[in-house]
Amino acid sequence: MVKRSKFTITEGISLPLPSAEDLRGRQSVRATFKLSSRSIEALSIVAVHLGIKQKSLFDQLIEDAKSLSLIAKEIETAEFHALNRIQKTFVISRKTLRSLEDISREFNAPRDALVEYSIQRLLPVITREREKHHKRKEILRDINAHFEQGLKILRKTRELLGEDDPVYAGLENAMGACVNARDNIEQFVEKCEIIEEF
Repeated sequence: MVKRSKFTITEGISLPLPSAEDLRGRQSVRATFKLSSRSIEALSIVAVHLGIKQKSLFDQLIEDAKSLSLIAKEIETAEFHALNRIQKTFVISRKTLRSLEDISREFNAPRDALVEYSIQRLLPVITREREKHHKRKEILRDINAHFEQGLKILRKTRELLGEDDPVYAGLENAMGACVNARDNIEQFVEKCEIIEEF
């Protein structure tokens, strides 16, 4: 076992130093796989929807050696070869690629199939997020109805009290904050429409 060097910050506090091998494992490399268009789209949708870089998502799915081994044991290669596949290059970490190649070799499982079925683990995430998206749209409709009611009250306040009244000024500020919140929510819901089309 290799003994790690320590870095001392102050007296009583020392931290292990990262090894050159660990750091090299995080280097980005390009790797090309033949995958179904559905898997490619699923990876892209989850990355966009959850605001995660595709590389980070890919690394998280493939670096999980335990799950990858389970997938490798269960792969139906005939079923996998029946899929229409597209060649696609991804940026992944060197460590992820090494893990993928090790499992592929150990279980004599096609590398592309390991990636394909690893990505399919995202499908339940997409289903749950689609359900949440429908609820967000419903809430946005409620917000818009609330906003319209607020505008009516603001107009009535202006007519009854005038624009120089403190109540009108307070209500106008509140409506301004409401507009910003509503616009941000609306933009998020629009950005997530991609999940409904999957």
